[in-house]
Parts: sequence; structure tokens; C-alpha cells
Amino acid sequence: MKAIQLKIAFPLKGIWIQISDGDSIGLRLYKRHYSCRKYKDGRIIKRYVGPGEYISLATPDGNALFVWRKFISMDHQEGVNCSIFRNETNNLSSKMICEAEEFAIEKWGQVRAYTYINPKKIKSINPGYCFIKAGWNKYGYTKSKLLILEKYLKIK
Repeated sequence: MKAIQLKIAFPLKGIWIQISDGDSIGLRLYKRHYSCRKYKDGRIIKRYVGPGEYISLATPDGNALFVWRKFISMDHQEGVNCSIFRNETNNLSSKMICEAEEFAIEKWGQVRAYTYINPKKIKSINPGYCFIKAGWNKYGYTKSKLLILEKYLKIK
């Protein structure tokens, strides 16, 4: 595999660096995430975050992506949303999630974090297990049967 060089816009913090929406590394990983929406008319995807405030994180080797997003949820969820997490590294996903939480706390303070998991698109027999190992709890399901996980992020 060809070595990847990330353009570091922000300093390294733990295993994560901040990147911009539309960064080529983020796009590459997003396109392999099950939530990637492809345009029916064939347009090229140029961004992966969506409207609202966000923090986009990647590992320096370009093999993991984590996105926090604060927006008005159509299903009335409050807090910050983990909209994308893709880990193609050998690092423990639960540890990566906990380190990503520090960025959300730094930006938004103590806040409820939540994520949606589509059990039909996950290979695991225990969807969301890495989040649960990181201290997240099952909150319920959306009308479209997505599992909602949550965690109250606190300043340490």
C-alpha cells in the first residue's frame, strides 16, 4: 500500500489530528463507510460532514476517521452526534472513541453525545459494541430502526 501523507492543519492530540471537511483522506474513508450517500445523478462527493458545527478527525496514517457534528436533529436528539466512525487501524476502537470524546468536550463542554447504528449494515452480531466498551449506553431506536447510543461527556 502506498504511504499516505496527511496535511496537518491542527496539532496532533492523542491518536487524532483535526482535518477539514472535504479532506481527501476523510473522503476516502467516508466512501467506504456504510452511511456514505452516493448521488443518483453521478455527482462526485466533495464533502462528508453536512451542515452545522463539526470536528473532523483522522489518524496521522490516514486509516481512521471520526466526525462530531452538532446540528438540529430531525428526530429531536439533543447534543453532539458522532456521524462517522471508521477504523481501519489495529488500534482498539473503544480507546479511539474515548480519545475523540476529548475534542467534543473541548469544543462544546459537558454535553450529551449520541450516535446512530444501522444493525442491518454492521457485520458484528453486537452492533455498537465498540461504543458500549467506551462507556456508551443504548438509548432506543429511531422510527427507521437505527439503534441510538448515548454518553454524557464530562469535563475531567
